[in-house]
Amino acid sequence: MIEVHKNLFVGNEQDCNNSNNFVIVHACKSPCHQRALSYRGSLSPNHPNYLIYENGDDLFLNMVDMEQPLLPKFATPICVKALEFIDKNIKDKKVLIHCNHGLSRSPSLALLYMAKKGTINNESYNKAVEAFVKLFPSYNPNNGIVSYLRNEWENLMSNG
Repeated sequence: MIEVHKNLFVGNEQDCNNSNNFVIVHACKSPCHQRALSYRGSLSPNHPNYLIYENGDDLFLNMVDMEQPLLPKFATPICVKALEFIDKNIKDKKVLIHCNHGLSRSPSLALLYMAKKGTINNESYNKAVEAFVKLFPSYNPNNGIVSYLRNEWENLMSNG
């Protein structure tokens, strides 16, 4: 687990299990979103918590890490909600964003939050990455996340 900004931590699945006194963004379908909503495989797209399930200090995201670009109709609501959740909690609490390995989804959300807040260069996704890897050298997003963030960067920076 690495603190990339005051009260903002990036970690992996093991960090999630050892994170007492944290507000947690679970950026992984498996096992977290599945476990929170008691399903295996896939959840029906018609389910009210298909993409996002918030329960107290936990935000569960139906977020997968793939090579093909993430579709904005799914990824944008997930990203917007994650940023809102982090922003709502970060002033008073430690926030952990985690995914399975802590290299792609969770640091991408942290990068996005920091860029949106202007704490790292937000001119473009590439400029943000350049600044972020100084804080989180093991950042290694899959192509699907990279493509999505590059294509939607201006939208995400202006949204909200």
